[in-house]
Amino acid sequence: MGTKAREIVGSDSKKIVALLNKAFADEWLAYYQYWVGAKVACGQMRNAVVAELEQHAGEELKHAGMLTERIIQLGGQPLLKPEDWYKQTNCGYDAPADPSVKALLKQNIKGEQCAIETYLKLAEAVKGKDIVTYHLALEIMKDELEHEEDLEALLADMTHK
Repeated sequence: MGTKAREIVGSDSKKIVALLNKAFADEWLAYYQYWVGAKVACGQMRNAVVAELEQHAGEELKHAGMLTERIIQLGGQPLLKPEDWYKQTNCGYDAPADPSVKALLKQNIKGEQCAIETYLKLAEAVKGKDIVTYHLALEIMKDELEHEEDLEALLADMTHK
């Protein structure tokens, strides 16, 4: 991290890195939840749901990369061991024990709602302290809001005749 960046963030950098690492853990777990869900999905509108889950998986992986870059810029280190993701996660991981597309959609909507809350809290925590992380949180939150809307629309398509 550059001199001016350190000056701007100041002593809050460790706290911000900790918050970013929690979000990083969420993104990796969300990536896997979407990815594996797409593999096991079955039921009505399977192809449409699988396409959406695969797209969202890719976007969650992209978010993990964005968070990693910011963690490193702030002089931190991203969580290096997957077992640490479970210890640090805000949103947890819901294994797709029920592979029906409706259950997968409901499960992932719940995950997106948690992610939205996580990024809202991150944005509030850094507002006025770290403009780069603030904008990063808003950018990712925008994607998570779109994910929730996409999943809810698919679920509505299945339940309305």
